[in-house]
Amino acid sequence: MKLIIKFFPEITIKSRQVRKRFVQQLKKNLRVLLPQIDPGVRITGDWDSLELSVTDDPALQTRIIERLRNTPGIAHFNEVHEYPLGPLDELAQLCVECFGAELDGKTFAVRCKRVGHHPFSSTDVNRLIGSRLMEQTGALGVSLREPEVQVQLEIRNQRVFLIQARHEGMGGFPLGTMEPVLSLMSGGFDSTVASYQMLQRGLLPHFVFFNLGGRAHELGVRQVAHHLWERYAASHRLRFISVPFEGVVADILENVENSQMGVVLKRMMLRAANRVAFRRGYQALVTGEAIAQVSSQTLPNLAVIDQASELLVLRPLITTSKTEIIRTARRIGTEAFSASMPEYCGVISVSPDIHTNPAKVAAAEAGFNFALLDEAVLQATHTDCCDLELDMEGSEVEVVQQALAGQVVLDIRPPDEQEARPLTLDGIEVQVVPFYRLNSRFAELDPGRAYLLYCEKGVMSQLHAQYLLDRGHDNVRVLRLSTP
Repeated sequence: MKLIIKFFPEITIKSRQVRKRFVQQLKKNLRVLLPQIDPGVRITGDWDSLELSVTDDPALQTRIIERLRNTPGIAHFNEVHEYPLGPLDELAQLCVECFGAELDGKTFAVRCKRVGHHPFSSTDVNRLIGSRLMEQTGALGVSLREPEVQVQLEIRNQRVFLIQARHEGMGGFPLGTMEPVLSLMSGGFDSTVASYQMLQRGLLPHFVFFNLGGRAHELGVRQVAHHLWERYAASHRLRFISVPFEGVVADILENVENSQMGVVLKRMMLRAANRVAFRRGYQALVTGEAIAQVSSQTLPNLAVIDQASELLVLRPLITTSKTEIIRTARRIGTEAFSASMPEYCGVISVSPDIHTNPAKVAAAEAGFNFALLDEAVLQATHTDCCDLELDMEGSEVEVVQQALAGQVVLDIRPPDEQEARPLTLDGIEVQVVPFYRLNSRFAELDPGRAYLLYCEKGVMSQLHAQYLLDRGHDNVRVLRLSTP
């Protein structure tokens, strides 16, 4: 199979030097990603498009297509059949053979794109092929405005590509064409979508997580960060940095005036993020804040929050509605993660000040012990995203390799995984409870029975088992089946 990759339109309007750099970066990224799937893949082209020759294995082809759909810098790509350019009569007959069965009883239009010098125009090609298809197929007729079938082909010098299918990409700039940034990640809808939008613009968003809720919360955020890296950024090394913030939160609760707590917490996070970013060489901070979504996100409050940062703070969602943010999360595959993320509100102001000013915040921070902030940054852990799914140290959840009679296995995988690979265990009761429904459903289960949570990687099962254990359910374990 051959695939033709078309670049994001903004790449094609760059200067020659910048365009060349962007295309070379995309090619470099693909040469990291695609051989992991198909060692025999060949990548050629540079200026106008890239051409991929893929092994004739349908399973590998499906995985290649999925990877390309989620690679920044690609506007769309076409599955094509390639032929040498001969006389137009031969080309017309070829189109009859390739598209004839698809046109039966349908309207169609012929779309030809040409590159190179030829003794004919694209219009000549459209007319000849259209006439031949009408004569030799069961097509209903030609409809240039709203055809049911588009017969698409490209003539590139002395080669012809008959387009069999078109796949949309994620657009944006190739990853690595812009500077590295540090994204403040809570695992919720906003921070996750903001991080994705950085990826889409070619930036490298490393993740910093301020742990307010214990192991369960961190495991969930790790899963979201790993998903973003694995699906959209596996061509690069991204890092996940966890900063223990319980001590900072405790001091705010004890020593900061109630109405200023939310703003002070955000300022402490920015201060800590600045130190991490300076150490790593990251060029800016990214947050998921949007105007007036919560009390700390008014213009006066955001202005005061930003004064705690020496680095530029990027807010890609600043005017985006929550509905649109959730819609994007659904599209990029993070909605279920964010929807099921345990909510940890470390600092809750009873009457938050929505029009604070520097003087008020300075007074509120006067009693804060900044040594706690220094200690939190020093104790931060730094992990490559590629290692996050294996980094389960410190969990108190019991992991078993086999279910026993009388125990119930709860399959918490997403519905598509459950349907594709149903879990059956001889003599063991298996109940299907997707992870994003588990916390609400668990209270309805028989408390006298033992439950084993199962997912293929063991990450989400461990997260939710820890969460349930922390809430007093001591009849929960994790089932990790050994792979054959």
